[in-house]
Amino acid sequence: METSLFTLAVFVLGTATAALVTGLAGFAFGLVAAAIWLYALTPIQTTTLIVAYGLLVQGYAVWKLRRSINVGRLAPLIIGSAIGVPFGILLLRWVPPATIRAAIGLLLIAFSLYNLFRPALPTAKETGRLADAGAGLINGLVGGSTGLAGIVVVIWSSLRGWPRDEQRAEFQPTGVATFFITLIGLGGIGAITTENAELFAIGLPALALGTWGGWKLYGKLDERKFRIAVLVLLLLSGMSLMIMGLIS
Repeated sequence: METSLFTLAVFVLGTATAALVTGLAGFAFGLVAAAIWLYALTPIQTTTLIVAYGLLVQGYAVWKLRRSINVGRLAPLIIGSAIGVPFGILLLRWVPPATIRAAIGLLLIAFSLYNLFRPALPTAKETGRLADAGAGLINGLVGGSTGLAGIVVVIWSSLRGWPRDEQRAEFQPTGVATFFITLIGLGGIGAITTENAELFAIGLPALALGTWGGWKLYGKLDERKFRIAVLVLLLLSGMSLMIMGLIS
C-alpha cells in the first residue's frame, strides 16, 4: 500500500522532533514520537517503529554504560519484562485504537505532571528482587502494547533510591531487552510489514539529524527552562491524544 505524503510528513516530523528532544533532554523518544505519529499511523505501526528505533537509541547508550551494568540487579527486571511483553502485544488486538490513544495520552499527562512538580513519593528501598520482577512485568506489559519499554523501570529505579548512574545502568539495558523481545513478538503477529520497513528506512536520516541537533543544542540553552518547555509540550500532546481517543 502506497504511503500518503501526509503520513510521510507526519512521520518524518515526529521522528526528527523525538530525536531532537531525546538528544537534548535525554529521554522521551517514544512519548514524543507517539504523540505525533498517532495522527497518521496506526497504534501497531507506532509501537513497531518506536521499538525499532528504540533498539538503536538505547543500544548505543547500553554500550556506553557497559562497565556500570549490574547483572544480578538487572536480571529480575528483564525476566519480568519478558513475561509481560506477550500480554502487552495481545492488547494491540483486544483494545480499540481510540482506547490506546487515550491511554498513551494519559501516560503523557502523568509523566509530564510528575516531572513538573516532582511530588515526594514513597521509597521502595527495602524491596527485593520479587518486587523488581513485578516492576519488570508491568514494564513489559506497557512496552508490548505501546512500545514505551523503559518508562516503568525509570520510575521504579527512582523509587528504589538508586543513584542516577545506577538507574541508567538498569533502565536502559532493560529497555533494550524489552524492545528486542517486543520486536520478536510483533514479528510473530505480522506487524513487521514492508510498509513499516520502508518507513523505518525513510526515518533514519531524520533520526540522525534530530539526534545531532539535540546534542549540538545540549548545554547551550538554559536547562531548567528547556526542561519545563519540553514537559509542557508533552502535557499538551497528551491532552490532545486523550481528546482524540474520547471523540473517536
